[in-house]
Amino acid sequence: MYTRGTGMAYVRRDAGTLTKAEKRRFVKALLEVKRRGEYDEFVRMHVEYFSSDGEHGLRAAHMAPSFLPWHRRFLLDLESALRRVDSSVTVPYWDWTRYRTTTSAPWTADLLGGNGRRSDHQVMTGPFAYREGNWTIKVAVTDAVFLTRDLGRRRSPIELPTKSELQWALKDPVYDVAPWDSTVTRGFRNKLEGWGTGGGGASWRNHNRVHGWVGGDMLGGASVNDPVFWLHHAFIDLQWYRWQRRHRGARYLPAAAPRTGDAQHGRIVARHQRLPPWDVTPDELEDVGRIYRYA
Repeated sequence: MYTRGTGMAYVRRDAGTLTKAEKRRFVKALLEVKRRGEYDEFVRMHVEYFSSDGEHGLRAAHMAPSFLPWHRRFLLDLESALRRVDSSVTVPYWDWTRYRTTTSAPWTADLLGGNGRRSDHQVMTGPFAYREGNWTIKVAVTDAVFLTRDLGRRRSPIELPTKSELQWALKDPVYDVAPWDSTVTRGFRNKLEGWGTGGGGASWRNHNRVHGWVGGDMLGGASVNDPVFWLHHAFIDLQWYRWQRRHRGARYLPAAAPRTGDAQHGRIVARHQRLPPWDVTPDELEDVGRIYRYA
């Protein structure tokens, strides 16, 4: 649980600008949260809320307007767990429009380690490599106990999103539009989340394309198993932060829940409705300036 407005707002930094000491403290805190068993609870929660348009019931985390506030609160909970270990630690962000190679930040031996090996995509370097003994995958969609990555997708290469692709999302002045799902072609939320038309990797944009580019454990509901998940989502959260400042007065939509008879009735979270599994609303998560800011 995070605490609101206690003391000064802390700062989330660009992963490429972290000092050696900052990297070391972040990694050490993350490994301790894993050792305590807390980390795997975050993986389980994300798997539980990874529901799609085609499923029945409420969509809170993906393919819905609450994609951004849900992950904002999720990040805050992880950050709180890290800060209980070391109060100097915050979640850094990975600017994938700037650091675009398989050897640049954050893929260094002193932060997240590098790419997986060709044979089975097992990560062999850095603190989260299975052979280091501190990062065993316990909640997964596969039987592998080791972290996997396929940066850039060797067999069918894809590129990370560009600055212009990110700007395409940021330029949209409307937060989201009906039917509030993965099929909408207007609205900032889905342009950033990245569900496009067509099939396969060609349809992925922005957020989704980054998951596809990293590959391995970053594909699917158990993507939290790769610590890059947090650095990626901190950057996504920063885009919401920037969008709000670019379009002053623009708010989370929908403001009111879809009515009975609407196909989206009971399937999405409106501005003042509770955002499961927490007792918080999207409205309450729109301004986090008293909790943290970005450098």
